[in-house]
Amino acid sequence: MSFDFDLLVIGAGSGGVRASRMAAAKGAKVAVVENRYLGGTCVNVGCVPKKLFVYASEYADKFAEAKGFGIEGELKSFDWPTLRDNKTREIERLNGIYGNMLGNAGVTTINGTASIKDANTVSVDGQDYRAERILIATGGWPFKPEVPGAELAITSNEAFFLETFPKRVVVVGGGYIAVEFAGIFNGLGAETELLYRGEQILRGFDSGVQEFAAEQIANKGVHIRTQTDIQSISKNEQGELVCTLNNGDSLITDCVMYATGRRPMTDGLNLEALGVETRRNGTIVADDFFRTTVPSIYALGDVIGTPALTPVALAQGMKFVNQQFDGDTQPLSYDNIATAVFCQPNIATVGMTEDDAAEQFAGDLSVFESSFRPMKHTISGMPERSFMKLLVQTSTDKVLGVHMVGPDAGEIMQGLSVAINAGATKSVFDSTIGIHPTAAEEFVTMRSRAR
Repeated sequence: MSFDFDLLVIGAGSGGVRASRMAAAKGAKVAVVENRYLGGTCVNVGCVPKKLFVYASEYADKFAEAKGFGIEGELKSFDWPTLRDNKTREIERLNGIYGNMLGNAGVTTINGTASIKDANTVSVDGQDYRAERILIATGGWPFKPEVPGAELAITSNEAFFLETFPKRVVVVGGGYIAVEFAGIFNGLGAETELLYRGEQILRGFDSGVQEFAAEQIANKGVHIRTQTDIQSISKNEQGELVCTLNNGDSLITDCVMYATGRRPMTDGLNLEALGVETRRNGTIVADDFFRTTVPSIYALGDVIGTPALTPVALAQGMKFVNQQFDGDTQPLSYDNIATAVFCQPNIATVGMTEDDAAEQFAGDLSVFESSFRPMKHTISGMPERSFMKLLVQTSTDKVLGVHMVGPDAGEIMQGLSVAINAGATKSVFDSTIGIHPTAAEEFVTMRSRAR
């Protein structure tokens, strides 16, 4: 059978680009199809621009902190178009880099919208391409719930390109995207409300982290309302948005941003007709080798329902290539994946939560915790505190989970995640000489069990 390509990838996001480049490096003839922008969500409307906005949102606090050190200054103004447009120029630069990487690797980039005609044929805007393997790496896309007036709201996608910066914002959701954007809007000067229908924000994180982070975020000025949801959104005569809440209250605001979830981007791929099995939430069912229920069609990244993290998609892209072209027979491990939330202060975590560890190791768990005021704030006068937590299986001394809320938590946790994946014990932590004076040294000096 004649094929145009050994591998045709649909989606030029993190996983798709990695798989395309690495497969081409193995000598495969590869094409990638993209109908939006190279680099996917992370580069264009996700991790990268979000982190740039987080940096900007931290300057107000830095000016306030400086006074305690004898440095007088003030934040006179904030020009949203400057931040927005500088961000856009940086993203455009990265788009060019991704294009060059694909081109230099020998990957054919096809601009257009793909539809899978059969097990080996992909149609892109009327042009058919045949491939021995088809890889779906289309990722996810934010969605808004079906409430009256939802069309007046935005998602994180639009937040990066707002024409004007709002004075008042309502962010709906309790996950990391909602929490991060609430911090961004608040830090840049908007009156910010964070609405979450559950009992506590950051569901899925360690309970100690949830409680401590919520308190610190509220202390920064974000008004958190739990067990609260929007029933409808309307616009009044002044052009303001009026949010009617489930408790009968109403909020008047300039902007409503939904961060209540993402759905797989599989529209138009023709999966049902092809016999590609999907779950009720739309994610594609794939095995440890990323095979779908159609043998020649594979899928990876957010679209298969694994942890929705860029490094996971990158690892999957690499693993897929090794399995297909190097004979790798090992599945990718999803254990002990470190992650961070870039709110203020930052959150970072690796390993098990206390609830999960207590369930699995009932009666065999030691918890070590520390909450303290960072050295900088003993002079700055700022009320911000940090929180650190170690979970240890008592009988084996193995560290099961590490959690932190505080400045540079993500930077600190990356190194600790190496230790956790290497199987470090509490004794190893205890015998490690700390770097002084740092916040990170607290992880190797916690000696007293909290419980």
